Amino acid sequence: LVFSVLLTDAATAATRIAVLDFELNDITSLPNAPAELKRTASMAPLLSKALSQIDAYEIVPVETGMQKAANDSFGYLFRFHDLAAQLGRRLGADWIIVSQHSKPSFLFSYLWVYLIDVKKQTAVARYDIELKGSHEKVTEHAVASLAGKIQATVSGIDKR
Repeated sequence: LVFSVLLTDAATAATRIAVLDFELNDITSLPNAPAELKRTASMAPLLSKALSQIDAYEIVPVETGMQKAANDSFGYLFRFHDLAAQLGRRLGADWIIVSQHSKPSFLFSYLWVYLIDVKKQTAVARYDIELKGSHEKVTEHAVASLAGKIQATVSGIDKR
């Protein structure tokens, strides 16, 4: 009986996902405008909210100070997946998501996102999503699309 309860608990345990703050890589002629910084800062909370609505996922909170301490410089965790995975392990996450919001133009930008398997310390997927415009709805739609892609990847791996 005890064994079957333990198996049931393990089978129903939520997949734990840590979502790091998106980094803004603004290479326009007027970089890092307050509106663009605010827009980029809204992306991780939007993604966390979208993923938290999926019953199988538990979003692991990430303190800004902990992320900054692990991210030695701009793009460090984005480039070094093993170090991002180590942060994920310290947070107790199964997966960690590292992202950049790249803005080469005032007309469009990109979300570049890695889904990292904390146990294997490797990226299992990269997502590139183009955002045309900077309206709030454009950002919300892109993040919702990203959440769907992440769900498809994680559920495919979890079923193995």
